[in-house]
Parts: sequence; structure tokens; C-alpha cells
Amino acid sequence: MSIHDYLHEKAAESRHNETIAYIMFLAGSVFFVSGILSSLVMSRETSWFLFIPYIADFTEAMFLELSFLLVGLFLIVASIGSGLHYYRARNWYLKELSKAKDAANLMSPQPMRITRPISAPKTRTASKRTKAAK
Repeated sequence: MSIHDYLHEKAAESRHNETIAYIMFLAGSVFFVSGILSSLVMSRETSWFLFIPYIADFTEAMFLELSFLLVGLFLIVASIGSGLHYYRARNWYLKELSKAKDAANLMSPQPMRITRPISAPKTRTASKRTKAAK
């Protein structure tokens, strides 16, 4: 396997992992919103912590709400971090791939081109100078 193929595979793998991080973000958003909605639906009087409603007394609904909120928040934060990590890794692989492509082009044999040699133009002043120098 050449370095060119290896970098292609790693860039594709990183793109796949970035997509999985995006799906993980969507799942975290669903869990977080379902935690908020469960607390709004299951309680008669909700208490508020910033913008997150919660049930003040301990019930099974509070455990469900808290678990949805924490899992959702964890998935959101972890997916943003992993998505950025894989995005940067893919950019690095693509930069290295372009460097390897340029190096491969430099190392490959180029066809030799034969051109006419460049000669000095013959002008009247040049011929006068040679005659005057003699």
C-alpha cells in the first residue's frame, strides 16, 4: 500500500468518524429535549434552573428527567469535541496527501523536450561593434 492510498483511507475514515459525531450530536439533542419535555409534562409545578425545568420532589420522573438531561448534555459536548478532532485530522491528512501528490509528481520521470538553443539576435549595432573592436 502506497502512502497515497494510506492517506486516502485515513481521510475517508476521518470523514466517517465526523459523520458519526454529527449523528451523536443529534441523539444528544433528542435526549436533552426529551428530558426538558418530560419534566414539563410530568410535574404540576416545575422549578427552574436557568432555562432547564426540574421537578423539586424526588420521583421516578425526576430520575428519568435527570438521566435524559445528563446523557443528552454529555452526548452534545462529546460529539462537538470529537467532530472538531476528526475535522482537524481530516484536514491534516488532506494536506499530507497534497504534499505526497506533489512529491510524486516531482519524482516521476518527465519526458525530455528538446528546444532550439537561444542565440543572440544579429543586429547592425552588434556587427559594427565587432568590426570596431578588430
